[in-house]
Amino acid sequence: MELLFTILLVAASLVMIMLVLLHKGRGGGLSDMFGGGVSSTLGGSSVAERNLDRFTIGMGIIWFACVVALGLLKAYSGS
Repeated sequence: MELLFTILLVAASLVMIMLVLLHKGRGGGLSDMFGGGVSSTLGGSSVAERNLDRFTIGMGIIWFACVVALGLLKAYSGS
């Protein structure tokens, strides 16, 4: 059972990295602190961006559940 959650955690981690890298930058980084960059409106997101957000949140929930499950398995295992 622990092996299954470990494999699922690794797969979810790789997918999370891919999904986060697919997101469009929204500013607020170091360049904006020093006056660079153009501010963008967050309200005009397309359907594809909203779906990408939903997939990222869903994968984050799966990732978090795997971490909790592995922690509980480690805490309550007999070894």
